[in-house]
Amino acid sequence: MIAKELIERCLPKAGNSLRVAISGSPGVGKSTIIESLGLYLIQQGRKPAILAIDPTSDISHGSILGDKTRMEQLSKKEEAFIRPSPTSGTLGGVTKNTIESIILCEAAGYDTILIETVGVGQSETNAQKLSDLFILLVAPGGGDELQGIKRGIVELADIIVVNKAEEERKTLSDATIKAYKNATHLATQKKSRWQVQVIPCSALNNSGIDKLWELVTLYEADTKSNGHFVACRKEQNIFWAENSMEQHFNSLLKSDKNLSLLFDDIITRVKDENLSPNKASSELLNQIIIKTKND
Repeated sequence: MIAKELIERCLPKAGNSLRVAISGSPGVGKSTIIESLGLYLIQQGRKPAILAIDPTSDISHGSILGDKTRMEQLSKKEEAFIRPSPTSGTLGGVTKNTIESIILCEAAGYDTILIETVGVGQSETNAQKLSDLFILLVAPGGGDELQGIKRGIVELADIIVVNKAEEERKTLSDATIKAYKNATHLATQKKSRWQVQVIPCSALNNSGIDKLWELVTLYEADTKSNGHFVACRKEQNIFWAENSMEQHFNSLLKSDKNLSLLFDDIITRVKDENLSPNKASSELLNQIIIKTKND
């Protein structure tokens, strides 16, 4: 309850940042790009906060949380804030408290929130729902260009960055850029009416970062002028509310003694094959309704 009250008190001071989700498969260079972008933003007089999401092991329930180590230069800057967090079983590329972390960072004065997602491809929907802009990083060659044909990924992305586009990979990079540009034309038009941009970048050589930020600011200006930015923020609040209610319900199943016993009973019936997995959720809901009426 104290944490929720803190968030409520921070809300009037929040909302003035640009929320950017950055995704890509492991090894594509997310941390390197984010560090280069963060350093560039500081040079532009901005205060970036990086919320890095690391996957949690289903076996050990642990996470490496090594993003500060990978962002050695940026982590030394007073203007930047880096917070690695575990997914703790949450799907969608983010943690269950990512939105609360965004609010706290905004209230603390950080004007650019960079959300580094887990990088699990087409399941990064939650990250997209919590951000104003979604950047997808891909590597040249290696079959990555084929991912551009998958409309789910293209429809999430507002900007596609072909990273590791050094001179020696120019042929591969150009082919990947062409494939993604072709794929974006096949995608359904976005609500923002923004045409997906595909650009090369090399975090290693620190090239393309200025162009990337130029597109980000152009996207912000366009969506604010056509009303999409405000509509997007309202959708983020709705998603936050729905997600919060779902979390609260799940916690009740574990914390409320009667609900916990009811849940365990249904799981036991499924285990003993006295109840089908398909009907388990309906049975739980029916029992909760009966219990509520009796109370």
